[in-house]
Amino acid sequence: MNQYQNLIFSICLKLTGDYFIAEDLTQETFISAYHHLDKTRPGEEKAWLCRIASNKSIDYVRKEERKVEPVTEEVLHNIAMPMDTEPLRQTLNSELMAELRACCRNLSPPYREIAIAHFLEGKTAREIAEETQASIHTVKSQIYRAREMLKKSYRKELLQE
Repeated sequence: MNQYQNLIFSICLKLTGDYFIAEDLTQETFISAYHHLDKTRPGEEKAWLCRIASNKSIDYVRKEERKVEPVTEEVLHNIAMPMDTEPLRQTLNSELMAELRACCRNLSPPYREIAIAHFLEGKTAREIAEETQASIHTVKSQIYRAREMLKKSYRKELLQE
């Protein structure tokens, strides 16, 4: 026990993330090992103890995951929620759309037109292909590239703020 207690404790701590639980599981590991001493092979004590500790820790974590309590309606009603979130939602949507519009306009042609048609006007790739007389595959790849460019430009805006 003196030789391996730190090792076993560190295994339990790493797997559970809780100091006090790791202490308990370390004790349980040595108790279990003591009760099953006849099952170990000479020279393999370290690996055997590590296996017991990891199994006990994994069992503990699984058991705790199942203990999630359902939220009752009473708890849900007690959570502070704004009574009317629609104006807030509309404001956020309009701000996001303005940012998206600005990012689309900053793209180079032909991606600017594709982005405006697809992301702002809500047109499908097929509709854009028919309007522009382009191949559907070309339009789809341009939409994909425009999306990637928008992601990059939006991230740059976030970093500048």
